[in-house]
Amino acid sequence: MSGGISLVGGGWDAPEVYGPLLRAAGGGRIGCVIVDEGDGEEQFARYTEALRSAGAEAAVPLLVPLGGGFEPDALLEIGPAGLLVCGGLTPAYQQAFAECAERLTGLLAEHRIPYAGFSAGAALAARRAVVGGWLTDGVPVCPPDTAEDLEEVEVRPGLGLVPFAVDVHAAQWGTLGRLVAAVSRGSVRYGVAIDENTVLEVADGQGRVGGRGRVHVVRPADDEDGDARTGAAASAVVRSYAPGESVPLGQPPLP
Repeated sequence: MSGGISLVGGGWDAPEVYGPLLRAAGGGRIGCVIVDEGDGEEQFARYTEALRSAGAEAAVPLLVPLGGGFEPDALLEIGPAGLLVCGGLTPAYQQAFAECAERLTGLLAEHRIPYAGFSAGAALAARRAVVGGWLTDGVPVCPPDTAEDLEEVEVRPGLGLVPFAVDVHAAQWGTLGRLVAAVSRGSVRYGVAIDENTVLEVADGQGRVGGRGRVHVVRPADDEDGDARTGAAASAVVRSYAPGESVPLGQPPLP
């Protein structure tokens, strides 16, 4: 495990969501991974301002061309105190890390580099990442504008930093329904949907909510002991947690 994990549901109005990352990084400089869709420098400037508002010492750009792959050894060259994987087209981020996930997570653990994911970067932290889509068997489960250029809801391999799936912009984009659908059909064990301007700090099977919105935990309806089971579920249950509350996440066995 890395030096710390925090997951941000998107949004630009709450610099405090970067607090867990900066505390774990000791206030040092932060490496920012951005999949460059043509505006990478502009996006980096936006994250730099947000991080500085939160008290970061400095930010370092790690731009990946659209369709390209991230090179984890770049971390050894810049020696960041923390890593922020930023937002954008989630399937493109998944592609950027698909060939290097094991190497990256190994470096994070070896060098105790804390990880924060913003929007797409939060979704990617999962072992099985919900990367987009708005239909389940042709039935709408969330607004089409949130589909990330996909039709059917898709789950792809992520980084495996957390054992649960993650969806983002929950209240603002209506993506909670997508995560409920993924859990209900057994595509993921269980998951969390995070509102914008909200952070979930994760450690030792527990989470803590920070920022200004809520975190919504989605589990199979028959999961009574707090550890989601494998196999398809007929339905799911949702429990929401406010800022300052602890979230029991559980630690289900590896597949």
